[in-house]
Amino acid sequence: MLASLDRLGGATARQLRETMRSYRPMAHGSVMTLLKRLESRGLVGHRKASSGKAFLFHPTDEARSTYADVLERLRERIFDGDPVALMASLFDAAPPDADQIAELQALIDRLRTEGEEAS
Repeated sequence: MLASLDRLGGATARQLRETMRSYRPMAHGSVMTLLKRLESRGLVGHRKASSGKAFLFHPTDEARSTYADVLERLRERIFDGDPVALMASLFDAAPPDADQIAELQALIDRLRTEGEEAS
């Protein structure tokens, strides 16, 4: 759920439910309960949407920090610190489609440029 919120840049409970429907169908009440629990842990925040009565939920900086910690532990414990092995395993489990490959290539190009600039 946090990853979906992050990817969307914030969303209403309805938008989030629709985004997750294909892989994690949930009733609206269940989505709201989960969002409230995540908010109580400081992982999600909300503000009034620009129209209507809905709230716009968004991941907090603490949620992003939590992702980084979990990924770091996973990389160290399971992949002996090798980020390439982590990514290869991920793609073996769920191969990216053409659009995702294009996004990954753009990320690689950006990382390469940043690395060259830092040198």
